[in-house]
Amino acid sequence: MMQLSIKRVPTVVSNYQKDEAEETARRSGGCGKNCLRNCCISGAKLPLYAFKKESEKDAFESDNKEPPVAFLDSLVLGEWEDRMQRGLFRYDVTACETKVIPGEYGFIAQLNEGRHLKKRPTEFRVDKVLQPFDGNKFNFTKVGQEEVLFQFEASEDGEVQFFPNAPIDVENHPSVVAINVSPIEYGHVLLIPRILECLPQRIDRESFLLALYMAAEAGNPYFRLGYNSLGAFATINHLHFQAYYLAVAFPIEKAPTKKITTLNDGVIISELLKYPVRGVVFEGGNTLQDLSDTVSEACICLQDNNIAYNVLISDCGKRIFLLPQCYAEKQALGEVSVELLDTQVNPAVWEISGHMVLKRRKDYDEASDENAWRLLAEVSLSDERFDEVNALIFEAIGGGKDATENVEEPDTKAQSIEKENGITETSHHAMVAGTQQCLVLH
Repeated sequence: MMQLSIKRVPTVVSNYQKDEAEETARRSGGCGKNCLRNCCISGAKLPLYAFKKESEKDAFESDNKEPPVAFLDSLVLGEWEDRMQRGLFRYDVTACETKVIPGEYGFIAQLNEGRHLKKRPTEFRVDKVLQPFDGNKFNFTKVGQEEVLFQFEASEDGEVQFFPNAPIDVENHPSVVAINVSPIEYGHVLLIPRILECLPQRIDRESFLLALYMAAEAGNPYFRLGYNSLGAFATINHLHFQAYYLAVAFPIEKAPTKKITTLNDGVIISELLKYPVRGVVFEGGNTLQDLSDTVSEACICLQDNNIAYNVLISDCGKRIFLLPQCYAEKQALGEVSVELLDTQVNPAVWEISGHMVLKRRKDYDEASDENAWRLLAEVSLSDERFDEVNALIFEAIGGGKDATENVEEPDTKAQSIEKENGITETSHHAMVAGTQQCLVLH
């Protein structure tokens, strides 16, 4: 069987990301950096944020108790800005031009010419969603400790705690939040579950729940997390989620949905309507873990069946979009037009959600609703294939045929996180320094 691969410029997420030949040569001379591997981690300390796990009673309800540190504003965004002041990023993303494209959903276009420069294209295999971890390739244990913002784990005593200078407990399998040195938006970070276990890029229940807890802890619908599988434009085979802050509703969040079913644990499953990429939406649930378990089972089903996919964690972890895709496969088979390939846009979770990161001035100036729709239509599975994948998902989560028969009329009212949460576009920018240069232009 022919192996499918594409050539693309890999995203540089760390200042220590080297070509493999350079890395091998450097390694022979010793580490020479303050990394997270055995050579440097002994005695290392990093801030530690311990979140409170939700019980069934208080799921999705806010805790009135004041946390020891403002998780989003002070810790995530504050520490991110500190690294920006220290010059750790490859470019100033707050200086990137951004606009909302006129149209029904308001696709967002950003001109980011610095993200793909000075790197040669690398071959990536796109026909195998599950691949073993390879310690010889770049992974997140090789980042410098200065790129790590804090450790993130569940509290042991049921209360939120913050330790500004906590030892890295290797035996406790720490999860960390680190900067992405090639950010596509303000506050762009990486959540790396159990970083020292060197897990490959594949969803598991524990890691997905951790991502939902991070979204819930942030408590702001404009801070979203995303996941790309291998074959869906993840380029580093070390388990990680991405996240950033953007104070505007994503087009996918405004698309209407059609309810398919409600599971016994209260999780509501719907299908996206009138959107260029077909997808499944999960929300509700008696607890955060109910929602997490359902979605992670669906993700595990897709990856076990070698189906590439992206995930958007929206609305503070209460709403999740699961988006199987086939763009890289089409690209490898020569089925994508030269016009689209020339844009060098890799439609991963953010692009599919409607935030189009463009690398050429020409594409930015000519950005239109029609052009965004044309690109994303190439990402989507066909109706027939999507129905087959949906059947696999429902079988995996225990819904089966009976669940899919419980179909309701389309909820044609577009979702709007601004209306649902009573947040205006200016309400958070007043609290976050440095965002004014990169406000979305209406």
